[in-house]
Amino acid sequence: MKKHKEKMQCIQATKMIPGFIDGELSYKELEQFMEHIEECESCREELSIQFLVEVGLNSLEAGNTFDLQEELNEALEEARKRVKIYRVFRQGIFILECIGIAAVLLAALLLILNFAG
Repeated sequence: MKKHKEKMQCIQATKMIPGFIDGELSYKELEQFMEHIEECESCREELSIQFLVEVGLNSLEAGNTFDLQEELNEALEEARKRVKIYRVFRQGIFILECIGIAAVLLAALLLILNFAG
């Protein structure tokens, strides 16, 4: 049975945008943020605006040429990859935990059988 996940609200996602832009979100925060951004058009627009302001101003100050939409698309794609890696890692940990539990149960069963027989 899948655990029910509470959906992130727009206000939470909006507060996380600066952390996303600065690369400061934890893996769990990034996962929740990306799930919301993928589903919510208004939060994607807010992300675009804040990205334009933050990254655009920094690029202008540095005198760099830039394509902000492409940079945002690259940042989102990188975030998707990080979330995917995080999910695989979590699944691997879950599998290892299951194997560990099975090993402990098997050892306990063998001890019981050894003492009983």
